[in-house]
Amino acid sequence: MLSYILRRLLSAIPTLFVIITIAFFLIRLAPGGPFDLERPLEAKVMENLNRIYKLDRPLIEQFWLYLSSVLHGDFGPSFYLRDFSVAELFARGLPVSMTLGGLALSLAVLVGGTLGAIAALRQNSGIDYLVTGLGALGLTIPNFVVAPVFQIVFGLALAWLPIAGWNNGSPPNLVLPVLVLALPQIAVVSRMTRAAMIENLRSNHIRTLRSLGLPSLTIIKHALRGAALPVVSYLGPAAAALLTGSVVVETIFGLPGVGRYFVEGALNRDYTLVMGTVVVVAVFVLIFNLVVDILYAIIDPRIRYD
Repeated sequence: MLSYILRRLLSAIPTLFVIITIAFFLIRLAPGGPFDLERPLEAKVMENLNRIYKLDRPLIEQFWLYLSSVLHGDFGPSFYLRDFSVAELFARGLPVSMTLGGLALSLAVLVGGTLGAIAALRQNSGIDYLVTGLGALGLTIPNFVVAPVFQIVFGLALAWLPIAGWNNGSPPNLVLPVLVLALPQIAVVSRMTRAAMIENLRSNHIRTLRSLGLPSLTIIKHALRGAALPVVSYLGPAAAALLTGSVVVETIFGLPGVGRYFVEGALNRDYTLVMGTVVVVAVFVLIFNLVVDILYAIIDPRIRYD
């Protein structure tokens, strides 16, 4: 297992290099620049700013300078939020995004897995059709539609929860954004769990357990163990989906997370802020996929990576 982890970590280096390279040149080749304002700056001021931030260098030289800085853990200053470096913004935003993503993913696995298992055990019943229908509904309605509806219903009409703001991560402020983030993943996990549970309940080893007269609870536990494998394999894509979804959710709910900084950086052509977000998200996804593979091997002893 250790050799497999080392191989995966080494293989992540060229992957990360390709991601950084593509993102860097796409951003720099886009029209406009970080100092293109509605009221143009004087030519001398623009020249000085470009020299200070080394934007007057050839593009390939800028790339190697940026790559060297990243290797030393320096993502550079923010062009838009000029009182902060990108690292300082991440120190403030990452805990927010990770809290939202972690809670949403946990909720998706817990609720989605439970609903999927119940639907599988009550196949072709009213509960099964209800779970399947709600799952389809959760997949078709995007976050930017669900979020304002929740704000209007639970924040304005019923006045149960705040409609926006972080407030140091207080539970009332977390409820709506976590729910909005989790709903699509609950739908996916419930459908995957249902399908895997039905397949396991019809498998030969479950039939053998039934023929031995084992209690129903024991049989369900064995079926759930098998049904957990596809759900675990989906955790990597789910984490990536939560990260992309958090861009919309953090913006709508006014949360100071990495997703909101990414939007502000993209709208204001803040090269370093956008690039820093791309690098951090890429590293997170690569590490999370590795963790998922390790969990997969722990759950299913038949899988060996050595």
